[in-house]
Amino acid sequence: MQKIYMGDAGPKVSPAVYGFYRWDDVKDADATLKKIFHLCMELGINTFEHGDSHGSERCESLFGELLKEGAFKREEVVLFSKCGLRLPHAQNPDIRVKHYDTSSAHIIASVERSLKNLKTDYIDIFLLDRLDPISNLEETALTLDRLKESGKIKNIGVANFSVFQHQLLTSYLTKPIVTNHIELNLLNMQALDNGQIDYIKQRYMRPLAYAPLAEGRIAAGMDVQAVKVREKLEELSAKYNVHIESLAVAWLVKLGALPLIGTTNEQRIKNAVNAFTIELDHQDWYELYNVSVENRA
Repeated sequence: MQKIYMGDAGPKVSPAVYGFYRWDDVKDADATLKKIFHLCMELGINTFEHGDSHGSERCESLFGELLKEGAFKREEVVLFSKCGLRLPHAQNPDIRVKHYDTSSAHIIASVERSLKNLKTDYIDIFLLDRLDPISNLEETALTLDRLKESGKIKNIGVANFSVFQHQLLTSYLTKPIVTNHIELNLLNMQALDNGQIDYIKQRYMRPLAYAPLAEGRIAAGMDVQAVKVREKLEELSAKYNVHIESLAVAWLVKLGALPLIGTTNEQRIKNAVNAFTIELDHQDWYELYNVSVENRA
């Protein structure tokens, strides 16, 4: 896959991104991560999204070991990390309840920990995961600006920000935001309804779309919306001679989104990559859109 720019101010990335956001229950994570990493690189995916809590806080360290072992050169990959969401976990007994923390202290601690775990001296794109309404926003923005100026993070992004939150943080920053990491798929089009996609495009960015296959619901969901969308995908898949999951991801690609793949199923990863070979017809895109909208609860 040919590398593309995330936006006006963003870096070049692979048009599909692999993320470790669903790795909490992955068995034999070390061996699985090695296998998935090499498959991704073979398929042309060189961009990986981490987070300070992904995979029960193991994935960054396991990925860093790959770099230490010489499995790849640092310049061959683009690395995301993010912080903000705090969840109760055995390794963090001080966290009693799910909450958000975008304070200066937490951002700095998270960046330093990610750099150490990933065994690198910079993060290509650092995402702020949601906006904590009780943190000092001026300090948050100043911290992000200074981390970018220091070279520890090369670009600033956000995750799960509403349009107003995106605008609010932008107004405090001196450096550009290069992407918004949002949920978007054929069974969840809120980002099209609430203005997130429009604002992202207004800022000349590409959205990073997580759960592109609705966490397996597109292929196996039994609710009315999932069944009707799957029927339409199956009908169109015969026309394009592709798997329905490839077609579902192609729908996102035509919208200008970067699909964030989180599955450990190798065939599903290949199906997602195959989406980039599909030239989805304009009216076929709307057929899929219409059947989803008409059947959502």
